[in-house]
Amino acid sequence: MCEGLTRRSFLKGSIIGGMALGMGAGIYELSFAQTTHIRFSTWHAPAGREVKTVWEPMLEEMKKKSGGKITSTMYAGAALGKGPEHYDIVAKGLSDMGYFTATWTPGRFPLSDVLSLAAWVDGKDLAVDIGNAMYERILHREFKDVKMIELNGCIQSFLWTKKPVRSLVDTKGLKIRTPGGHQTNYIKSLGAEPIFMPIGDVYLAIETGTIDGLVTCPPILLSFKLQEVVKHGVVATFGCVTEGVVMNMESWKKLPEEHKAIIESLGRNPFRTTGGLTREVYKVMMKEIADKGVNLYTLPSDEAERWYEGFREETRKWVASLESKGLPAKETVKMYNQECEKRGVKVVAFPKEWL
Repeated sequence: MCEGLTRRSFLKGSIIGGMALGMGAGIYELSFAQTTHIRFSTWHAPAGREVKTVWEPMLEEMKKKSGGKITSTMYAGAALGKGPEHYDIVAKGLSDMGYFTATWTPGRFPLSDVLSLAAWVDGKDLAVDIGNAMYERILHREFKDVKMIELNGCIQSFLWTKKPVRSLVDTKGLKIRTPGGHQTNYIKSLGAEPIFMPIGDVYLAIETGTIDGLVTCPPILLSFKLQEVVKHGVVATFGCVTEGVVMNMESWKKLPEEHKAIIESLGRNPFRTTGGLTREVYKVMMKEIADKGVNLYTLPSDEAERWYEGFREETRKWVASLESKGLPAKETVKMYNQECEKRGVKVVAFPKEWL
């Protein structure tokens, strides 16, 4: 029997990880304190920036702040399931806490797609501030079966291709991997063909010519070493995807109040907590991409406006579709624009006539 563990608590300890006491996971009722073990899941690459500079440091900080009473096991990559499954992996209790991408399950979180509208968000810390504000205002309606720790719209994505792109003429007919959501329709508005595939399959698809490029954010480009196969990037924001950290509701309920407070305080904006993927890191990543031989091209203002008017038309159509189903989409888009403006962020996909 563990030192300091009473017989009564040994028999009655509650389990957060779903394992029997003595198997390395769970909340244990100790004679001197209660401890927590969290299984954390994410689709991010195990050696990528997200895991190494955000999730592992965040979990380590929780351990430190709790005096060693909050411990964890990391399940990164496809350890517990594919990317689109990560919300359910947490909701159904396969893991206790994890990072999910709402955009990869079309139609399930319809209003939350607002966070993936094309906007100039250059740090995950900033994206979380906006996402959390939107969650509190309206998006909480879509996540009633989990405990939301933080919600965000990711860092702005760009168009990365094998051959240079300078205008709409160059995008016609290209096959471009999309992360889903609005980005799919943005790609269509450029006259290109969106192709959805797991990010882990993109390297080979570009290398073999199955696709001509992809839309993604800088940290994902680097994490999956895609700068080796795409040598041109158009610095025009496509927005990104809607994602965040959630916790299994039953696991959350079993936590002692002091552990809930630690998890919420450190997890509410994990990027600010750890310093990973912040606005400062974004600048470093863009320089790293350029240093690795990728040519970064900024569209002239008139050409960018042609691209963004196409994006705004997609917003109008998306809103009309959701409004026809009784959802307050236009109100939600206006809220998003307000929260972005408060933080100096330009939403290029926001229809100007709605101001």
